[in-house]
Amino acid sequence: MRARALHDILRQLDNAAVAAGRPAPRLLAVSKTQDATAVAELAAAGQRAFGENYVQEAAGKRTALTGLDLEWHLIGHLQSNKAKEAAELFDWVHTLDRAKLVAALARHRRDDQAPLNVLVQVNIDDEASKHGCQPHEVIALAKTIAVEPRLRLRGLMVIPTPYPEPEQRRDAFRRTRALFDALRTDHPQLDTLSMGMSDDYAIAIAEGATMVRIGTALFGARKRRESGMGNGEP
Repeated sequence: MRARALHDILRQLDNAAVAAGRPAPRLLAVSKTQDATAVAELAAAGQRAFGENYVQEAAGKRTALTGLDLEWHLIGHLQSNKAKEAAELFDWVHTLDRAKLVAALARHRRDDQAPLNVLVQVNIDDEASKHGCQPHEVIALAKTIAVEPRLRLRGLMVIPTPYPEPEQRRDAFRRTRALFDALRTDHPQLDTLSMGMSDDYAIAIAEGATMVRIGTALFGARKRRESGMGNGEP
């Protein structure tokens, strides 16, 4: 069942990319609150990258799935006191939004690990309820990341205001793409623009997304445990 869901989602992403004249994006399966068995099932169908909101929850799944060649992405807000665990556990962190966190992640990434892939989370619509740096802070934060050899700056992550009509989010995606393109002037290695979820991925792809975050369409309804808004699919 999940294999079919994965096949269907990948086909839909390909179709959206063709319609927009864009390359197909990477799929990040949002596995927060799903158990290790569900992740293993999707992995068996060919999915490799999984997104988690909580360090402790991801640690349990990674231990349970030792031996599988999976890529673990932190897509939830990261508190500084969890930086050590996050730096050692994850392959990617999508929610880097302040200089203090840059230093903490770099300090705790082990020498025997590959550099930690990081995305700068941008609060593109200046929402009080969301984490992320302001657009005008991105350039300075990127420079801070770039000098850390244990971190690898890959691009930007954004969650626009959840307007009822997905088309209303297009402008936020467009502004994020412009910010990404400007950032690449000094950081030409940037290759990842993480934006778009189940109800707006086609618009995000048309505006330049290279990675989309999808959960419910792959796993079905999740068990709710979060008290606040996460950074994956709601």
